[in-house]
Amino acid sequence: MESNIPLLYMNLEGEVDSQPIIKRSIAKKKIVVLPVFNKEKHSITLMKVDNFETDLHPGPRGVLEPNPEVCKKVPLDKVDIAIIPGFAFDEKGGRIGSGNGYYDRLIPRLSPTARKVSLIMESQMIPQVPMESHDKYVDIIITEERVIYKI
Repeated sequence: MESNIPLLYMNLEGEVDSQPIIKRSIAKKKIVVLPVFNKEKHSITLMKVDNFETDLHPGPRGVLEPNPEVCKKVPLDKVDIAIIPGFAFDEKGGRIGSGNGYYDRLIPRLSPTARKVSLIMESQMIPQVPMESHDKYVDIIITEERVIYKI
């Protein structure tokens, strides 16, 4: 609620459903930012979404993404909270994502003051995520049972 420019995500199967958060954020007049994925470059472009029903179209990962013909780019340094998706997490903030490294490349480019938060079901918490040097951690994990602060 304190965020003005949240980076959210459209969930893949197995990730926490993000649509209610996106719709509520739009209704609260926040500058809602969603990623557009470039599979060739393995990169993400951030775009502002004003209308959930009209600003999105199917993307290369099989989920809705902002339509670049309708939505405007948002500079990465403007994001004040990033909700980072994943399929499994540990209490240290380690995460298992889709395996393409999009968010591992994005996280270090976010402002140091932007919180990196993940939403996950408690049943998806695991004792330890096998982290490699290129894998990035999140600051806060929120489950239906607890909030885990890594910071």
